[in-house]
Amino acid sequence: MEDTRNLIDEYKGLENEQVFSALEAHRTPLEIAIENVEHDFNIGSIVRTANSFNVSKVHIIGKKKYNRRGAMCTDKYLKIEHHAGLDDFLKTQENRELVAIENNTPRAKPLNDKKFVQNTTLIFGSENNGITKELLEKATDVRFIESFGSTRSVNVGVAAGIAMYEYIRQIIF
Repeated sequence: MEDTRNLIDEYKGLENEQVFSALEAHRTPLEIAIENVEHDFNIGSIVRTANSFNVSKVHIIGKKKYNRRGAMCTDKYLKIEHHAGLDDFLKTQENRELVAIENNTPRAKPLNDKKFVQNTTLIFGSENNGITKELLEKATDVRFIESFGSTRSVNVGVAAGIAMYEYIRQIIF
């Protein structure tokens, strides 16, 4: 039977656990945190992108349930941790730089000026309300993605892809 999963040829025909193990051998140190305040459908998209960049871990803070359809089963190939609240998440972040991607705060600086460190966790909030004030206060750095059109921001799933790529470009390439 043909393997129709969206996998590169190297992983076709392997069991999910084998794909996970193969990826585990060369994960990037990047972690992603998503504050799931509103059961946001973009989380699935962010998980799929996190798999594409082979991040170490995805943290979902708040509601455990999210729309997995956008992840296209890639959640089977990476570590996803659920945290009931902010304190639980922060306990996992010792010695990591917390970089919030948020445009709705005076503290935010352009992403293009950011010099990433290896042990970074990128933080994203819900599409409607962004990152909570409590989590923003804990962030080491806050960045926004420059916009050149009529809207002040891109979709959070797109923002996650841009920020992950910039980290990978600086740290891995």
